[in-house]
Amino acid sequence: MRTDSWIKSAGSIITRLESLPRDKQAEVFDFIEFLAARCAATTGKSLTHTEWTDAEFSELSMHQALRDMEGETVTYTHADLREQWQ
Repeated sequence: MRTDSWIKSAGSIITRLESLPRDKQAEVFDFIEFLAARCAATTGKSLTHTEWTDAEFSELSMHQALRDMEGETVTYTHADLREQWQ
C-alpha cells in the first residue's frame, strides 16, 4: 500500500474509532492486540510499530487536526489581520 493511502486509511480508522463509545473502543484495542499476538505466533516475530518519517507524521497530524473542517467557511477577513505580509 502506498504511504499516502495508508495514512488516509489510518486517519479514517482513527476518526471512526473516536466516534465509538469507550467500551467499543476497548473492544477494538483488544482485537488489535489479539491480531498482533496471532501474527507473532504465526511468523515467530512480534509486531513492532514502524518508525514514521517526519513527513508521514506531519501529514497524519494535520489530517487529524483538520478533520471535519472541510466544509467550514472562512470567517476571517482582511480587516481581522493585525499585520499583512508584504
